[in-house]
Amino acid sequence: MKIWSFYKLAFVFILAGLQPELWAAPIMISGNETKMDLRSGNPKVIQTAERDSISLLDFSKFPPSVTHLSNVANTVVGPPSNIAISLDGTLALIANSIRLDPNDPAKYLPNDEIHLLDLQAKPPRIIGQIHAGKQPSGMSITPDGKSALVANRAGGSLTVLRIDGKHVDAIDTVSLGAPEESFSDVAISPKGDLALVSAQKAGYLAVLDLQNRHWRTNAQRVSVYGQPYRVVITSDGKFALTAGTGFGNRADRDAVSVIDLTSSPIQTIDYVTIGAAPESVEISPDGKVLAVVVMNGSNLAPENPAHGEHGALEILVRKGKSFQKTQSLAVGAIPEGVAFTADGKYLVVQCHPARELWIFEMRGEKARDTGTRIKLPGNPSSLRAGPGL
Repeated sequence: MKIWSFYKLAFVFILAGLQPELWAAPIMISGNETKMDLRSGNPKVIQTAERDSISLLDFSKFPPSVTHLSNVANTVVGPPSNIAISLDGTLALIANSIRLDPNDPAKYLPNDEIHLLDLQAKPPRIIGQIHAGKQPSGMSITPDGKSALVANRAGGSLTVLRIDGKHVDAIDTVSLGAPEESFSDVAISPKGDLALVSAQKAGYLAVLDLQNRHWRTNAQRVSVYGQPYRVVITSDGKFALTAGTGFGNRADRDAVSVIDLTSSPIQTIDYVTIGAAPESVEISPDGKVLAVVVMNGSNLAPENPAHGEHGALEILVRKGKSFQKTQSLAVGAIPEGVAFTADGKYLVVQCHPARELWIFEMRGEKARDTGTRIKLPGNPSSLRAGPGL
């Protein structure tokens, strides 16, 4: 290695504030559940000897290498963003949002548990649990890596976690509203001073500000299309995006809401039509491409006239002050999570009943199906990519 290259590399490490041995491979984690069946049109508890699991994908090569860890309880009940990976790639948070009702095994109850997964252990292992509010669901880590926000779907609240290496504590609870509003996901701005929480059943985004190191709600509620679930913010902090299912029969066309974060007050400025029943959205690392997975009737019972055999991956590209849909690609039935790798080269879609991950290659702003399918030991239900270190 040339001397100047060595010093350049050392300088990058110093800027990142990391030791070289802590640099992680570009990973992605899939949460796989076995206790819920979605094929009948509504989530149904099933009795099985199988156990939930997680799968770790290492994208330092292609196809990615895969490691499965069994007996890690997680769930499809909630947005596919109930996993978060620390900025140094050494720790993952995995929400265990529900538990089976001991008095009625056909029902489930809210849980309050979040697993701590040590990604440096060989193999990775669960090193403990912490407790949040009722049914911890979507979560995000702040840009400085020192804390995380967790939306408690059955608690009407937000839990603030403090992260110190692999030690995590719940340090605050922020009341958001009635539990019936179903606060499901949270996105944090690149500056770390603004957060948006999706109120799924109420049809709006709650706005939170960081005030004297404490997260507080302000009076604003951002109106969006339908029932917002997953919410993301572009890397330049200019836009927030969420997709919602409308009031209809989950067969009608739905829409992505485009929210201008630079305006005062923050406001929704556009709606982009997509397929029926969006489940998740994800923004590319450069903020130029939005990936959306929609059910397109594949989540409806077979006897329903609107039942479809396939879901879809829809690609929206940033154009000026909005986004434009440019592609719609068939994927397996009941797609759950979608995620870009940290370098933006690949896009992964979870296909729930098939127990598969479908991998797409990004060629500029277009997605191409690689034909690569990764088989999983359970039904893929949540998905998150690690940082690009």
